[in-house]
Amino acid sequence: MSEEQGQGQGPEAGGGFEEQLRGLLAEDAYTIRPSPAPYPAIRRRGVVERRRRVAAAGAVLVTLAAVPVGAYAVGGSGGGSVTASPQSSASASRAASPTPTPTPTATSSGPAGPATPGQLLDGITFAQAADGLEKCFGYALERERNGGVPLNLGSSDSYRIILAMNSTGDQNSPGDGVYVVAVREKPEETRIICSIKDGEASGLDVGGSDRLPGSPSVVADSNGGRLYRQSLIDKGNWKLPFRWGFIGTVEPSVAKVTVSYGDDTSEAVLDRDWFIASGVLNQQVTMAPHVRGYDAGGKLVYDSDEDTTYQKTLW
Repeated sequence: MSEEQGQGQGPEAGGGFEEQLRGLLAEDAYTIRPSPAPYPAIRRRGVVERRRRVAAAGAVLVTLAAVPVGAYAVGGSGGGSVTASPQSSASASRAASPTPTPTPTATSSGPAGPATPGQLLDGITFAQAADGLEKCFGYALERERNGGVPLNLGSSDSYRIILAMNSTGDQNSPGDGVYVVAVREKPEETRIICSIKDGEASGLDVGGSDRLPGSPSVVADSNGGRLYRQSLIDKGNWKLPFRWGFIGTVEPSVAKVTVSYGDDTSEAVLDRDWFIASGVLNQQVTMAPHVRGYDAGGKLVYDSDEDTTYQKTLW
């Protein structure tokens, strides 16, 4: 090729190459920087997916509500659970390692005792009940350190023990143990039902006040069923005799509370604004305890049979 020919073809060839290069860059530009995403369509798909997931979760919750056995298996008597009842809720499996007991501080003197010695049942001493409560505080703290929901229990010296009694195991949570119930008034009303088995905390239920504006003068604890219901799984096959307990709150106008359960009737102890009843059941039952409240003159002011909010059957 001559020099003249080469000079004549250079610009033309160069121009074609540049055009090809610009075309390739234009095509690659979409790959490198795609056009804006169709946000409205993506958002619609996200909303649909969230609704689908919420609906699925709702179905699971409905299933749990319809089958209380499962709920009881997680947060019932024993079984290594932490349950916060109606005000907040959290549950977990039993920790693998033994429950540590918090080291008492200089300002901590432990919980206060009950109003009467009769609230400590089955030979359980106050020292044993207080030790069990401390173990449940340690259990809650250990679960919190492992990512559990903080229960904000405060210190044990702000509580008083209102009931301690033996607990009976079942096929879902084998092994007998002890229940310790403690309450506090400030900074907010809190009730703890602590389960102890083999000297270690095995379950904890934490709840607040069930009393609302317009509540009757006697209100049964909404999660106290674990104290009088031996088992939901072993329906009709409870171990007898069975130690039961029943707790709730009363207004100042109430002077007496009785609780009848199966073949047993108990007059409750009034400990400030709490009532505590207990007894021994010698027969299989399907009906919940029958609760009555009386004023100072002996007038009936509350009857659970007339209370539409009270769950009258066990199943």
